[in-house]
Amino acid sequence: MPTEVATRKVIPILPAQAGGAGPSGFSLYEKTEKVYPRSVRGRFARLRWVMVWLTQIVFYGMPWLQWNGRQAVLFDLAERRFYVLGLVLHPQDFIYLAVLLIIAALALFFFTAIAGRLWCGYACPQTVYTEIFLWVERHTEGDRQARMRLDSAPWGVRKLARKGAKQFVWLAIALITGLTFVGYFSAIRGLFFELANSTISSWDWFWVIFYGLATYANAGYMREQICKHMCPYARFQSALIDMDSMVIAYDEKRGENRGSRARGADPVALGLGDCMDCTLCVQVCPTGIDIRKGLQNECIACAACIDVCDQVMDKMDYPKGLIRYSSGNGIVQRLSAAQIIKRISRPRVWIYCSLLLLVCSVFTFSLMERKSFSVDVIKDRGSLAREVGRGEIENVYRLQIMNSLEQPQRFTVSVSGLPDLRISSDVQLAVAAVGIGTLPVRLTLPPEVAAHHRGETLPVAFEVQASSGNGQQIKREKTTFYVLP
Repeated sequence: MPTEVATRKVIPILPAQAGGAGPSGFSLYEKTEKVYPRSVRGRFARLRWVMVWLTQIVFYGMPWLQWNGRQAVLFDLAERRFYVLGLVLHPQDFIYLAVLLIIAALALFFFTAIAGRLWCGYACPQTVYTEIFLWVERHTEGDRQARMRLDSAPWGVRKLARKGAKQFVWLAIALITGLTFVGYFSAIRGLFFELANSTISSWDWFWVIFYGLATYANAGYMREQICKHMCPYARFQSALIDMDSMVIAYDEKRGENRGSRARGADPVALGLGDCMDCTLCVQVCPTGIDIRKGLQNECIACAACIDVCDQVMDKMDYPKGLIRYSSGNGIVQRLSAAQIIKRISRPRVWIYCSLLLLVCSVFTFSLMERKSFSVDVIKDRGSLAREVGRGEIENVYRLQIMNSLEQPQRFTVSVSGLPDLRISSDVQLAVAAVGIGTLPVRLTLPPEVAAHHRGETLPVAFEVQASSGNGQQIKREKTTFYVLP
């Protein structure tokens, strides 16, 4: 027994070293390598720039549009009114925002099931502003190799001038972006006037700087880190696509074995596939992945690898499409383009499409049927009921009428639900454009009717009719009438 204890091996427990180093002194954390995307030309690159121009014209131009003498799109938080073209929405209309978010989510699911991350590759703000900031970087520091040499070079006048020019343009774009974003919540014309006269409020300054710095940091420095580590879309896209979804794919059967060769050489005689192993597809990737390793979460479907690979295939007189939009089954089963498109029609796509059409239809119908005003009935809590006159029972209410039109409206109030129940106060109210009016209302029940309902709470309804605006509209609001015992 003592001999067995003496020969037992003991694993020593060593204290952890500072700085994340392991027992041998190496770091346990991999250093993030900076990605230097190479510029590329091609049909998908042109499509990305079309989307850049389109999205930025809408974003920067929309706040300057006028509608009925005011900003066409304005989310006025101070006045608690949201203007969207001809619509005037109030906090009570928050349901429309919720439905819009549901529509956006269903649209994202639908298009992802069909063709992968189209949103990320062409319209996501992170992609769009990264593309803009990269364009500035290429024009101030040069393309990929020039930027890499500049970063490794010691600081000097040339490096300082190029870096300084880039930072100046980046900050200018970020500041304009921040101002425009705040212009959706505070009238942009007044915002620029206050900025020119140095009278802009501290809160507006805070949000301009906040969103400006967010744009500057995300598009200038974090770039692919946002897509790879912060965006949740990369994590759940695998649940939305399958082997029949259109994605960017590398044709492994055609490309392998990889290897360089002279132009005009016979790859079959050399035992090689069409892939030159030039790594240009990796160099143009904004997230720094190798698409030849298969579809990865980090791929944003920008199709830059398709453009550059097609250029290489052209130079080598090989067929294009070594890297292309295809499906998993399309690559494995060697399906034609027509067969791939035909297989897009499958149950999950139809389910997403049906849900999207249903929600869009409900949303459109609700907007079309939306009243030009809303009514809230508030019962007097100080006195549920009181006896007046010759035994009549009176209940007091306050009607709050919100006018959603940008023109004044006049409202007429009536009541129903009990025989001989009458209004013994004003029944008309004028409310200013997009204003809120309050009308005190007294309902009186004759004693002979009240005698049959002593101690009861009876249902009644106010009918409010708008006599101007979009024709004659009537809104009915239910409430109760209490009879003293």
